[in-house]
Amino acid sequence: MSLTIKVPPVGESITEVTLASWKKKDGDQVQMDEVIAELESDKATFELTAEKAGILKIVAKEGDTLPIGAVVASIEENGGTAAVDSSTKEAAPASQPSPQPATATASATSSQPATKSSLEVKVPTVGESITEVTLSRWIKKDGDTVAMDEAIAELESDKATFELTAEKAGILKTLAKEGDTLPIGAVVCTIETVAVDSSSSSKESAPATASTTATTTSSQPATSYASGVPSPAAAKILAETGVPSKLITGTGKAGRITKEDALLAERISENPQVSKDVKKSDVGVPTSEVAAPKAEVTAPKPEVAGSGSRTDRREKMSSLRKTVAKRLVAVKNETAMLTTFNEVDMSPIMEIRSKYKDKFKEKHGVGLGFMSFFTKAVCEALKDWPAVGARIEGEEVVYSNFADISIAVSAPKGLVVPVIRNAESMSLAEIEKAVAALALKARDNKLTLEEMTGGTFTITNGGVFGSMMSTPILNSPQSAILGMHNIIERPVAVNGQVVIRPMMYLALSYDHRIVDGRESVSFLVRVKQLLEDPARLLLGV
Repeated sequence: MSLTIKVPPVGESITEVTLASWKKKDGDQVQMDEVIAELESDKATFELTAEKAGILKIVAKEGDTLPIGAVVASIEENGGTAAVDSSTKEAAPASQPSPQPATATASATSSQPATKSSLEVKVPTVGESITEVTLSRWIKKDGDTVAMDEAIAELESDKATFELTAEKAGILKTLAKEGDTLPIGAVVCTIETVAVDSSSSSKESAPATASTTATTTSSQPATSYASGVPSPAAAKILAETGVPSKLITGTGKAGRITKEDALLAERISENPQVSKDVKKSDVGVPTSEVAAPKAEVTAPKPEVAGSGSRTDRREKMSSLRKTVAKRLVAVKNETAMLTTFNEVDMSPIMEIRSKYKDKFKEKHGVGLGFMSFFTKAVCEALKDWPAVGARIEGEEVVYSNFADISIAVSAPKGLVVPVIRNAESMSLAEIEKAVAALALKARDNKLTLEEMTGGTFTITNGGVFGSMMSTPILNSPQSAILGMHNIIERPVAVNGQVVIRPMMYLALSYDHRIVDGRESVSFLVRVKQLLEDPARLLLGV
């Protein structure tokens, strides 16, 4: 009996994931709840576990983009395999006849009845909101022999591109054409098989069959649908260097081009002399290319951008970037977003940091930064103006009696916004520790979905990149976001005197549907007062 393993729901806003890596190989014995693969969404990386013990049969490949509910693998019980082996062994002696001439054996085999069956391959369900897909290309041609779970076509929806696999081995008969728009459940092709009843076959035919199979297998090239296909990391390197993948022979599983293959090809393209010191098998260049003259051995060197050069480089958008793009456009279209500004004198906080930062780090094991002061100030201001931390759900306004502060962090794969839970009840040291831990996880791509879900208010700091002023965009479904900027010494008037002070511009973007101008301006003024007089943070006044 076989159990299908599908992509589990991982969040309300997540519709697809990427298969980052397989932890187990095809045919491996797995235990229940054992980790078999690593999936990656636009927000987090998480593990896929086996739902029962058995033999793993892989369906999806590393790097595939899979919709929620898509089949990733199947697990077959050991008992079924054992039963088949047992019945085969028991039937062997009974079917053993006395030695006969080879011609008799061949005659008996050819006279066995054959049954022909056909399986329809339909467009699978790929998501709740997707009703049709486009057949972008056929990977296999009409009449080709395909293996079970082998990719035969590439389908494309408005959200993702995914592969259609063969549900059993046989002869492919295509029905739909490339470019056709097909509804979910439409028949794309059929797979025909011819089954031969071998119950009365003699044991003597076994060696001949095995010999024929071995000869046929050895005469066919050892290629598969993965041959010459670069891994995600390799594809990025090849795109940057301009080296065509067709000139590289992959050394990975099933001929896939690995990251090492791409790096080696890059070295050769930059310095052709390197190819003399590298073995032919390591270079990753086909034999026909190696045998050619030196000018043809190396991969074509990408054109160096110089005077008059006009070149473009295209990269496929990551899942994170596509989701961020959709959400930002949705926020601009669905909210009445406005921004109000103010400025704050940072000298009181800078004096506290300069005076106590060493003792603070010695006692708490973490540095004293600006983010903890801003977080505490925001939490206090939210108590006075709760509408700034509210959100709209349908026709209701939801007010929270807690402050979950989202901190925008620039991670290697893009912008992420982890959340500090119940920040209103935390000390400056606890906030600094939480910020440091979340920032480290973001850099290592180890943030969980739970750590990035929720939040009632967001703080973003463009000042670390040198921004003097900006209009931050809302983090939906939140209704406000505070933008910090760089600190610049500027002349300001204090008690009728012009003095030089370290000043920072503050920007508060808010949803005017729920936050009025009085509330937004008063909130920002309250934050300014608390930052310019940090004693208020301790006294709560």
